[in-house]
Amino acid sequence: MLTPWFWIAPIGSVLALIVAFLFYKDMMRQSEGTPKMASIALAVRKGAMAYLKQQYKVVLIVFLCLTVLFAVMAYVLKVQNGWVPFAFITGGFFSGLAGFFGMKTATQASARTANAARHSLNKGLTLAFRSGAVMGLVVVGLALLDISAWFLILNHFYPASGGSSSLIIITTTMLTFGMGASTQALFARVGGGIFTKAADVGADLVGKVEAGIPEDDPRNPATIADNVGDNVGDVAGMGADLYESYCGAILATAALGATAFSAAGGTVQMNSVIAPIVIAGIGTMLSVIGMLLVRTREGADQKQLLAALGRGVNASSILIVAASAVVLNLLGIPNAWGVWGSLVTGLIVGIVIGKSTEYYTSHAYKPTQAIAAQARTGAATVIISGIGTGMISTAVPVLMVSIGTVMSFLFASGFQFDNLSMGLYGIGIAAVGMLSTLGITLATDAYGPIADNAGGNAEMAGLEKEVRERTDALDALGNTTAATGKGFAIGSAALTALALLASYLEEIKVGLVRVGVEAIDVGGHSVEVATATLVDLMTHYHIHLMNPIVLIGAFIGSMMAFLFCGLTMQAVGRAAGSMVDEVRRQFAEKPGIMEGTDEPDYTRCVAISTRGAQREMVLPASLAIVVPILTGLILGVGGVMGLLFGGLAAGFVLAIFMANSGGAWDNAKKYVEEGNLGGKGSEAHKATIIGDTVGDPFKDTSGPSLNILIKLMSMVSIVMAGLTVSFHML
Repeated sequence: MLTPWFWIAPIGSVLALIVAFLFYKDMMRQSEGTPKMASIALAVRKGAMAYLKQQYKVVLIVFLCLTVLFAVMAYVLKVQNGWVPFAFITGGFFSGLAGFFGMKTATQASARTANAARHSLNKGLTLAFRSGAVMGLVVVGLALLDISAWFLILNHFYPASGGSSSLIIITTTMLTFGMGASTQALFARVGGGIFTKAADVGADLVGKVEAGIPEDDPRNPATIADNVGDNVGDVAGMGADLYESYCGAILATAALGATAFSAAGGTVQMNSVIAPIVIAGIGTMLSVIGMLLVRTREGADQKQLLAALGRGVNASSILIVAASAVVLNLLGIPNAWGVWGSLVTGLIVGIVIGKSTEYYTSHAYKPTQAIAAQARTGAATVIISGIGTGMISTAVPVLMVSIGTVMSFLFASGFQFDNLSMGLYGIGIAAVGMLSTLGITLATDAYGPIADNAGGNAEMAGLEKEVRERTDALDALGNTTAATGKGFAIGSAALTALALLASYLEEIKVGLVRVGVEAIDVGGHSVEVATATLVDLMTHYHIHLMNPIVLIGAFIGSMMAFLFCGLTMQAVGRAAGSMVDEVRRQFAEKPGIMEGTDEPDYTRCVAISTRGAQREMVLPASLAIVVPILTGLILGVGGVMGLLFGGLAAGFVLAIFMANSGGAWDNAKKYVEEGNLGGKGSEAHKATIIGDTVGDPFKDTSGPSLNILIKLMSMVSIVMAGLTVSFHML
């Protein structure tokens, strides 16, 4: 029986989409400013849409190939549920749609934000934030709509009256559209990241360092490509990224709820499955309330601007803590207060990770100021200091996730380590808690690229100095909020990946039943597959650290994190090299560009970034799909479990290091540009620009892609579990 509480999720999704539409319409009513400002925004908009069209063509081919594979597995080999190909397609479609809507809004909002900043800092902040909120609300709205629709469809075909196994089938099938979302997100993140950083590095190294012209100067041929990149990478890519994070956390927890309460069955099992969906729906509604609280005063410094955004996030977080306590108890979840403790733990962990990220990346604090101070002795010491700061910054997030994992496990399990299923359900709920207010936390993230583009528009349009100062302040704030958003995504990925490990074993159990295996050997005893626990499955497949197969898998998983980053970093380097050559060529062949008598060829630079991104994104993204499949076929279940564990452990720490180093380098540059250590044009400024160019692919390409890599490998393993089982039965 489906409880009426379930309908909170679709209601929340519709509310989010309505508010997003209202924010969008309000933004569109604002003026784009002067004709020059409007023409610059139009060029960026056209470039962004042209790139996205090309990217979706490549992704469509990949999706068609995978859909055919899943259809063969489902309808020919009979090792997979028949709904899987359809669920996979919808996951990718909605993920791409969320990124498209967010980017469309961002490209319309940049000039309008710059024009609003001509009037006041508060107007600029409010417009940029609410435009970013469109992305946040569209992501959670479409995700909840997709989840709700699939749950209703599958619940119709596999009704709960069919027994506790029905909900297990429903939730494990729904994980497939999580794979669709993750696949689309990885291509969007990697492709968008390569595009934006190739343009950014080329624009900075030739324009700012060699030619000595300001950032976003209209004389720089790569400046339009740079602004396009902010939208395709930091908006469309990031939106698809957090869409899959959100879906993955909810779906993994729902699957664990079906398993943990399978013995109870009935209403208890049903309510445990829909609990994360309902909490996400309430969090969406409360995010809207928090958004309305964001405002600041004229002349605010970085800490005051951060406080303005923090006011909305904190209000939403406090409200979700209270609301979730009520919901979990009314749903009748066993040990409801313990599960609530797990949720609060996840929320606290997310907030602490966000604050830690803010401390290590904002130039309002000592770590970033110390990196800037190293610029007195050159670029090398800036890079050394940034790497060191990034490494140190991993300590707090790792410790917090570790503490959060243990505490959420203990709260949900009633402080009993042997109650594995309930403990894992608590870890999943903690991930949901961390992302429950994603609507507003993503708004603060998407705000960043809009503010950055607004600054570029103000510079290229030659607006007054005080306007650029306001947009610079908003941009510096955006660098910190973007880093904080990445921290949330990475932290939730760690908790979600742990939940997905359990979901993988549950899908292995389903796969054994599907190929006709009725019992397995567990320590010399025969145990029915239908009643086998997670511990039974781990014993049967020898999943422990003394099994060399598991260790080999762990090594491969750890290697994947570094191989993936290496490939994406080199991809940025090659694409950026082409951009540098092109910008130098234009300066050499058109000397009138520097005098303002000749027009740079912006379109050619956009085309170079587009070609580079499309060519370079395929290999690293494809590896994330191919390696788990090959590992399952060659090493079996134990090898896959090792692969997922190694990828999680190495990828989590590496992602934090790269995101925080990159954010700190970027804001060290901003700190100098505000007039410190000699200000713009000084030797210290040039040194921090070099640091920033190194940090660009760290924070916007490789680092944020890792959390998708972690979850995509898990999702692929789950979807391919039936193939792994049947192959090793031969």
